[in-house]
Amino acid sequence: MDNGGGSSEAAAQPLEWKFSQVFGERTAGEEVQEVDIISAIEFDKSGDHLATGDRGGRVVLFERTDTRDNGGQRRDLEMMDYSMSRHPEFRYKTEFQSHEPEFDYLKSLEIEEKINKIRWCQSANSALYLLSTNDKTIKLWKVQEKKVKKVFDWNVHPEKAAGNGPIFGSHVSAIPKSYMANGGCGERNFGCASNDSSFPPGGVSSLRLPVVVTSQETNLVAGCRRIYAHAHDYHINSISNNSDGETFISADDLRINLWNLEISNQSFNIVDVKPANMEDLTEVITSAEFHPTHCNMLAYSSSKGSIRLIDMRQSALCDTHSKLFEEQEAPGTRSFFTEIIASISDIKFARNGRHILSRDYMTLKLWDINMDSGPVATFQVHEHLRPKLCDLYENDSIFDKFECCLSGDGGRVATGSYSNLFRVFGCSEGSAESTTLEASKNPMRRQVQTPSRPSRPLGSLSGVVRRVKGADNSALDANGNAFDFSMKLLHLAWHPSENSIACAASNSLYMYYA
Repeated sequence: MDNGGGSSEAAAQPLEWKFSQVFGERTAGEEVQEVDIISAIEFDKSGDHLATGDRGGRVVLFERTDTRDNGGQRRDLEMMDYSMSRHPEFRYKTEFQSHEPEFDYLKSLEIEEKINKIRWCQSANSALYLLSTNDKTIKLWKVQEKKVKKVFDWNVHPEKAAGNGPIFGSHVSAIPKSYMANGGCGERNFGCASNDSSFPPGGVSSLRLPVVVTSQETNLVAGCRRIYAHAHDYHINSISNNSDGETFISADDLRINLWNLEISNQSFNIVDVKPANMEDLTEVITSAEFHPTHCNMLAYSSSKGSIRLIDMRQSALCDTHSKLFEEQEAPGTRSFFTEIIASISDIKFARNGRHILSRDYMTLKLWDINMDSGPVATFQVHEHLRPKLCDLYENDSIFDKFECCLSGDGGRVATGSYSNLFRVFGCSEGSAESTTLEASKNPMRRQVQTPSRPSRPLGSLSGVVRRVKGADNSALDANGNAFDFSMKLLHLAWHPSENSIACAASNSLYMYYA
């Protein structure tokens, strides 16, 4: 699945991941505030900007600096196929309050400010656009640089104004006034203010006005351009931009709505899985995403472990799917936890649109949209936790929703785990890559050694499920330490064109490169 033009031999070599940067690093024993925990991460299409959202409703933007410093030289070196020694570097750009806590008085329901998802829109005129959503409301934000205007001077200096007579509006007048019996002003002179203001010939030389000039300094300003609200009865779990640049979808447990970016007071319901009787409800929508190149296609996953591909050209309400992707459970393996661990928490399209990556509690699965008989690859992530499912159910960890991501060339996939660990698997021809990394300044510190496995190219699988034996069989890491289920790495993102990963460990943003 190497679409980046590299050789299969190079793709098969495991990457050596190195620490790049950390933002918001915790000191030992520091208590983390709930509002500071990161809840969403997203690179833009160029990879030059990164956005994070947190449980406090804030969006923080970072911009890449190493390409800006030597942009022309960098391009020349890349044309010469020269290996750059510099790794991607980002810096803090700005932040803004996207959502505030609200209260739905009709339903007596508190609406958290937590950012569930962030999606970048197409930029225009050097301004950045992005969508952010909490449980109920989606907002379109515009972030741009504006030149700062400052008061440079006054049009009349005070000492000059004093020599020209009284300042307009002063209570002391140097010109005598005559008054009528009714208290009105008998003369229309400059020293007497009236309803129809009159000015002496030649203007008012003593009127002081500020002289405002535009400086070379710039200030980043974030403004909310649209608010898309009152369209979801249940919590929004996904938003996704369409490749047409004009529309996007939002999904909750039972419905998927289609919006136009320019119209905030109207949306179209394109998927509705709500039964006539809620007692008949058997599955809910867990994630939804547009196809990266075909504006008429989108996929959504369910709590039963299935993925449905739909074509909006078929009908206005997409009750029926074009394709259904699901894996049949092995006979005799069903248990109380089967449906819980089968629920898909996240799906992502590969950049070329050919494959879909899905994450359930135990595994990562890679699907070919042209083959609905089963996944072309399955990567074991939490198989070592199977004996502990009862404990995980008791402490609600079994309901944790881990995200997944693919590299830009589609040759590798990644997802998070507990103890602030994340896994990287190779899925290109000849790859035996299965790496466990820790979100810390020493990512290889808790590297789990896994046996190599035979690998076959995706093009030759033809329905055969390839299983990756990538996990140890106990709830201990390579150093014998027990996994910490309170330290969960749920959110991560892969740079669209380079081997660089950003991941969130509580309130800290870690970045790695290879």
